[in-house]
Amino acid sequence: MTRDQDRQDDKQDDRQDDAGLGDAAPDNEDLVTEDLDDAGLDDDGPDDEGGIDVSLADLNKAEWKAALIAQAEAHGMSQELGPHHLATFIDKKPTLLVTFETLQGIRTLSETAQPFGFDMVKAQGWSHLCVMSNGDTWFRDPAVYGFFDQLIDDGFFEDFDRVLFYGAGPCGYAAAAFSVAAPGATVIAVQPQATLTARMTEWDDRFVEMRRTDFSDRYGYAPDMLDAADHAFVLYDPRQPLDAMHATLFARSNVSRLRMPFMGGALQTQLIEMKLLYRLLSLAGAGKLTERKFHELYRARRDHMPYLRNLMAHLDQTERPYLTMMLCRNVTSRMWARRFRRRLDQLEQLAEEGVFKAPPPPAE
Repeated sequence: MTRDQDRQDDKQDDRQDDAGLGDAAPDNEDLVTEDLDDAGLDDDGPDDEGGIDVSLADLNKAEWKAALIAQAEAHGMSQELGPHHLATFIDKKPTLLVTFETLQGIRTLSETAQPFGFDMVKAQGWSHLCVMSNGDTWFRDPAVYGFFDQLIDDGFFEDFDRVLFYGAGPCGYAAAAFSVAAPGATVIAVQPQATLTARMTEWDDRFVEMRRTDFSDRYGYAPDMLDAADHAFVLYDPRQPLDAMHATLFARSNVSRLRMPFMGGALQTQLIEMKLLYRLLSLAGAGKLTERKFHELYRARRDHMPYLRNLMAHLDQTERPYLTMMLCRNVTSRMWARRFRRRLDQLEQLAEEGVFKAPPPPAE
């Protein structure tokens, strides 16, 4: 088995999935609508979303920023927070989604080059506060602190029935840290760092450029900032050691640490590809997300090829041909998967040669 051959098979499998030959999940918007009944929400947003429906893709950086600010101000407001941060607010229904995002991520990950939360505005009519950074700053900026201080003083969060904070990675850190501004909020943090204070997390060598940044002052240690939250959900892959170590620091009575093994180091991307992120937010925004509900939805990984490939690689590396054969049988019985078919053929040959005892054939 060669790596080039594996790559070719993976590309072929992905093309088959795109063509609808795999067990593909519905589109994001379908899933959001599908979950409205579960979440106790209705589907009738404002009659006219105005400029929010206009894509910002293909604009240069200056044009993009101006257009984004115009869209926000048509439905709410925008505010520059120093040279490295920007906040936009869209005022709709009394459910508020607060997202932390990077300018680069918005322009790269979104087909419309709009903040992630805009999709929830369009689908459910939620209000949306987006705090953006130019690069990964962990939002450690006095201008950002001052912005949230002002929101607290104005009673901003008190105007909403439900408040949900969301972010991933450095933005997940910010979602947890700044959630203290809205007591009773729900938080979803994907692969968050707890802090980057060197004396506490000297074992994390991924962000050495942040070692001189102060994580000990206001809105500093993210796990402590969750004490006022109604509930927080921290998603991580326990097989990513540094992410798992940070997740351990979030251990609190009101925090659910949700394990996603064999998903790798880009969980937000995996959640989007599995069509789960919108569903999780929809339920969390209605106060109906639980650990049990997450694990029910997370069964979608059984049809997610990157997860299945990672799982098979682990079984091969740990020399467990019996379990690998069971996995390959299961996958090839349900979807087009050339790599799994080829590996199954190899394992059947080894079993015939007596190298290991094959599992009994599945019952018909």
